[in-house]
Amino acid sequence: MFDLDRWREIFQSINKNRLRSVMSGFTVAFAILLFTLLFGIVSGLSNTFKGAFADDAQNAMFVRVWKSSKPYKGLQTGRRIQLKNDDYNFVKEEFGDKLQYQSARIYKNFVLKYKNNADTYSVMAIHPDHQFLEKTIINEGRYVNERDIKEKSKVIVIGRLIKEDLFGERPALGKRLNVNGSSYLIIGVFSDEGGDNEERKAFIPLTTAQMIYGNNDYISQMALGYDPNLSLDAAVAFGNKMERDLRKKLSIHPDDQSALSVRNMAEANKGVGQFMGALYAIVILIGSGTLVAGIIGISNIMIFVIKERTKEFGIRKALGAKPSSIVGMVVQESVLITTIAGYLGLSLGTYLLSLIGDSLEKDYFIKDPSVSPGIVIGATIILVLSGLIAGYVPAKRAANIKPIVALRAD
Repeated sequence: MFDLDRWREIFQSINKNRLRSVMSGFTVAFAILLFTLLFGIVSGLSNTFKGAFADDAQNAMFVRVWKSSKPYKGLQTGRRIQLKNDDYNFVKEEFGDKLQYQSARIYKNFVLKYKNNADTYSVMAIHPDHQFLEKTIINEGRYVNERDIKEKSKVIVIGRLIKEDLFGERPALGKRLNVNGSSYLIIGVFSDEGGDNEERKAFIPLTTAQMIYGNNDYISQMALGYDPNLSLDAAVAFGNKMERDLRKKLSIHPDDQSALSVRNMAEANKGVGQFMGALYAIVILIGSGTLVAGIIGISNIMIFVIKERTKEFGIRKALGAKPSSIVGMVVQESVLITTIAGYLGLSLGTYLLSLIGDSLEKDYFIKDPSVSPGIVIGATIILVLSGLIAGYVPAKRAANIKPIVALRAD
C-alpha cells in the first residue's frame, strides 16, 4: 500500500494517459455531484418542514372549537361551542398521566400604552406551561407562574418588539403598562423563533383575564403537550381518544369537524416523516443507480486500459511478479482516480448548494440545503468500495493470464 515505487508507477501511468484518467473519473464525479445535490435539496425540504413547526413544541396539541354544523341529541345546527374551565379540568383529570404540558388560552386585542406611546397588540391569557408549548424564550425577568394564576395578578410578559415599540432603548422590566385602561406590571420580556408577529404579542395570567374581562370561566382554546415518550402512533391514538371524549362531553356530533378539532403535531410529524422517508428513498435509488453506472463506466475503461497493458503485465509475470502485485497496482490506481474524482464531485456539489441556497429558499421554499457529515462519511466509503470494485475484476483477469499468452497479445 505504501510502496513508493508502486505509487510512482501509478502516477506515471495516469500522467501518460491523461484523457483516459479524466474519462475514468468523470462518471464517478458526476454521480457524486448528482448524489450531493439531490441529498442537499431533500435536506433543505426537511429544514423547511422543521422551520414551519419551529414556533411550537414538537409534542404540541391544540384543541379549538367553533359552531356546530350537524344537529345532535336534539341540539340544532349553528350552536356556538364554548370551552370552559370545567373542560380544561376534565382533560387534566382524565389524561393527565399522558400530558407533559397543559394551558388554556384566551385571545384579546388590547391597546397597550406607556406614556405617549401606544398601539394595539394581541394579548393572550395563558397558564405557565404555555411558555414551553410555544417555545417562548425569556430575555429579561420571568414568565407567568402558578402564583400569578392563583392570585389573579395583574402582570404581563411582553414581546421583544413591543418593548422596542413602546420603550425604545429604555428598560421595560418593572414598569407599569396601561392595558386597555388597566395598569399591569411588566415582569418579563421574551423573544420567539416564530418571527415578528410572535414577538408583538403579550401574555397575562388566564385567571386575571377571566376576572377582569367578562367575569366568567370561558376559555378560547386549549394547548397541550403529550408525553414525549409516546411513539408517534401512540400519540396520534391518544389525540383521537381525547377528541372523542371531548365531543361526548360537549354534545358534539362525532363527525362534526366544524365544531371541534384537535390539531396534533404527532400527525404532522408522522406525515412529514413518511414523506421525507419516501423522498430519501427516491434519492438513494437515483443516486445509487447513477453511482452503479459510474462504477460500470470506470470498470469498462479499466478493462480497456488493462488490455493495452497486457504485454506489460506478461513481462512483469515473466520476471517473477506475483499476480497479487499486479492486482494491487491496478486496484490502487482505480481507487485513487475514483476517490479524487468523487471528492471533486462532492466539493463541487457542496459549493453549488451554498451558492444557490438563498435563491432556493426564496423561490422554492428549500431552506439551507446542505449535506450532513454522515453523508460525507458514507460517500467516502462508497468511493473507496467503488474504486475497489471497478478495478478488481479486470485486474484479476489480467493477473491470471499466462506470461506467454500475454506476450503474444496484439
